[in-house]
Amino acid sequence: MGCLIYNPKTIGKEMKKQQICILGSTGSIGTQALDVIRQHSDRYEVYCLTANNSVEKLAQQAREFKPAAVVIANEAHYDALQQRLNDLPEIKVYAGKEALEQIVSASPIDMVLAAMVGFSGLVPTINAIKAHKKICLANKETLVVAGELICNLAKENHVPILPVDSEHSAIFQSIVGDADNKIEKILLTCSGGPFRLFSHEQLKTVTAADALKHPTWDMGAKITIDSASLMNKGFEIIEAKWLFGVPADRIQVLIHPQSIVHSAVEFIDGAVKAQLGVPDMRLPIQYAFSFPERLYLKGERLDLFKQQRLEFFEPDTNKFKCLALAYEAIDKGGNMPCILNAANEVVNAAFRRNECSFLDMADVIEQTMQQATFDKNPNLDVYLQTDAEARTIAQRLVLKASTL
Repeated sequence: MGCLIYNPKTIGKEMKKQQICILGSTGSIGTQALDVIRQHSDRYEVYCLTANNSVEKLAQQAREFKPAAVVIANEAHYDALQQRLNDLPEIKVYAGKEALEQIVSASPIDMVLAAMVGFSGLVPTINAIKAHKKICLANKETLVVAGELICNLAKENHVPILPVDSEHSAIFQSIVGDADNKIEKILLTCSGGPFRLFSHEQLKTVTAADALKHPTWDMGAKITIDSASLMNKGFEIIEAKWLFGVPADRIQVLIHPQSIVHSAVEFIDGAVKAQLGVPDMRLPIQYAFSFPERLYLKGERLDLFKQQRLEFFEPDTNKFKCLALAYEAIDKGGNMPCILNAANEVVNAAFRRNECSFLDMADVIEQTMQQATFDKNPNLDVYLQTDAEARTIAQRLVLKASTL
């Protein structure tokens, strides 16, 4: 087992309401987590809500859930948020990166839902682990960038890390009760995104608007673009490697357009266990909150009579080069996944601004991986330096690509 640390004897039903800090409450995961909390207000209470720029939405959430604190990461929005909540003095309003990194250590907090997108979620998650908070991990970049560091910290502090990604939750659900048995292979599924059947020629002209039309999942813009390029799946391979202690060469990606089998595990006797369900992120969120219990969840149920077929295809890593680059970064190790992530964040944003093409994204990432300083044994300072350097290189390459 990797850094997926849990003990069913100590995780589960508590006598008091669990106090939750949601990092990224206005995003897709954060809003669905709040729906879970609405359904189980007898068990869970919001201690803190955070956002980057979404002032109005954060204020609305704060009015409904009455947290002890709210944090807006962009300090320029502090006054606007303060004004919207000035009639609720019991809610403390903070702003800035440091406030975000510090709030997770507040003593009343029982668990932290790390739902921020990108590299910015790393330090708050580290601080939450050091403060001995249960981590419900939706920010995959945390393990992509600094998997070994996070695993070591979790073990040192005896902190449970429970996955919220639908695929990793499915793997976790498949190994509960089998944690001591050897895994032969992890079968990591993905829908294939909107361009699954596109030719290389067609991919030359796709736009961000095309990419944002995901066939099955409702996600934020950044993750939806990553899903279209299959970089999201590459990140999930890295995440699975650290969570479950399975080498990347034993993690197989399966294109599964129906998004019914959320992932599976093959054991050494050939048995395969999978978790199936309708595409609904509230289930893995709630399972991370309530494990080892399963609580009632309102919503659609899987009807296998209506599901006429379940298809599985091998991904084309020549057409979707980002997936191949992720495997390359894992194989290289050190700070290379950090470089991969930083470059991807730059090109993802550039593609959404129509500053680079869909195919340019993989090319820029590949060149950044070749040019950035490699460190085989990085620490947190190296990760921070690497992220800054890789972003600078990637931004220069995007600018160069846009002028060709």
